[in-house]
Amino acid sequence: MESLVLESGIKNGISLSPGAAKEITRLMEEQKPEENKFLRLGVKGGGCAGFTYILDFDIQKEGDIVYNIEGIKILVDPMHELYLAGTEIGFQQGLNSRGFIYKNPNASKTCGCGESFG
Repeated sequence: MESLVLESGIKNGISLSPGAAKEITRLMEEQKPEENKFLRLGVKGGGCAGFTYILDFDIQKEGDIVYNIEGIKILVDPMHELYLAGTEIGFQQGLNSRGFIYKNPNASKTCGCGESFG
């Protein structure tokens, strides 16, 4: 299977905050995805701002861009890379909200919940 493997998610790629990396590692230990499944980051049409983020466990597909960040293998479809380049995934844990947050330099607008963008 041919793919592009990137050792760092800095600059034009994908990056994880320390909190997000810790939470993803915790989820992987808790959910124990199958051996051939890794974290997939993507987008799909919909949401109140136009696109919604996808963050789930999936198998690697031919042509995927693969990021290896702090031992976490992240898969990105090359078609989605256009929308995700430079995105930092963070994690917030508070009284009013808990979850992953996306700092996407390509987003011209975002919704209030932070899970969709335009």
